[in-house]
Amino acid sequence: MNKYIYSLKYIVLGAMISLASCVNDDLPDVGDLEDFTNPTPFYNSTDITSSEFDCNDVELWAKYEYSFQAGSNLAVNGTQYLWSVTPSEGVTLINKDLPILEQLIDAELATTVALEDEIAKLEFKLPCESDDAKKAVLEAQIADLEVQLESALAEISDETLQNVADLEAQIAALPDATYEDQELIFSFPGPGDYSVSLTVTDNLGKSETTEKLITVTQAVPTIPVPEIGEPSFEDNSLFDGSGDGRDSWRAPSSSVWGSVFQINSKSEEGILPDGIQAAKFPSDGTRSMYQEIEVTPGATYVLTYFSAFNLDSEGGEMRVSILKPTTSSYEESLLEANIIATRTDTSVGRVAEVFKKHAITFEAGENESVIIYGRNANDEVRVDAFDIIVKQ
Repeated sequence: MNKYIYSLKYIVLGAMISLASCVNDDLPDVGDLEDFTNPTPFYNSTDITSSEFDCNDVELWAKYEYSFQAGSNLAVNGTQYLWSVTPSEGVTLINKDLPILEQLIDAELATTVALEDEIAKLEFKLPCESDDAKKAVLEAQIADLEVQLESALAEISDETLQNVADLEAQIAALPDATYEDQELIFSFPGPGDYSVSLTVTDNLGKSETTEKLITVTQAVPTIPVPEIGEPSFEDNSLFDGSGDGRDSWRAPSSSVWGSVFQINSKSEEGILPDGIQAAKFPSDGTRSMYQEIEVTPGATYVLTYFSAFNLDSEGGEMRVSILKPTTSSYEESLLEANIIATRTDTSVGRVAEVFKKHAITFEAGENESVIIYGRNANDEVRVDAFDIIVKQ
């Protein structure tokens, strides 16, 4: 039996050797099939444009930069990449590693960079500030930060300085970006439409091209976030370090708007949503909050805040409205023509003295300012931690 098994093994082995001898890459139409598949190129782009405007929205500078990353369906074969852009006049190329190395330098100098940024923000505000008291505060803050910056620069360690020097040397040694890089940054001369194409060639010489239209848009000023005075009703939280938590919320006339709210205080932080003070509205509904803030026409905002009910009686309400700046009384605040947005929260389903966060989204429209107005009814209500963001 073993004799026949061995004979069968040799027959199979001989057949395999015979078949292998017929496969010859040197013979036409024999052996491996030719690869007729062309590469499939694709690329991703990311807008990393940066710009700076003064407080009058005049453009100081703009860098129209896009990061590009090429790819293809070829995971194994070697590939070559070739970019082209039309129109190409004024287009420059940046090594993809340059921003990374610059960020690493900023990380090494985090303390001084943070102080420099804060000084720059205050210096940005200063030329357009018309209130002399606020100007004086800004100048004092800048002077104090400059002292801190000088001290921070003096305290930079030799190790940090060496790390920065090494990173700067890496930047100096970076090769120039070329149209053959897989990843690179295009710096466009300005807004407009640019046709960017990518050709991918595999190691068999086969190539394919893809092309996209990249629209570079005009840089626009960043919409500033409105400032809410004493947003958490804390003492000494005004720009000059003063304030009783209510000074920013007093209406022009208490006789037509209602008296300003009271203050509810806690002995320690962590009990209220923010700080140790909150606005308190007695259940008789005679107290109010009123603050006019600057907004950017055409922008959309989200205003958030917290409320809590005492649940001493049924039917408790807290109404917060965004009003047109021409609204002149509490009665007018109830007219639809004056209401930009409003929200009324009730005590139904609420837990006593537990704060809940609310949000109001509103559009500024043609208004350069709006009024935040709040009033309660039928139950004692506390409000805390106002905040506002620009909706993107």
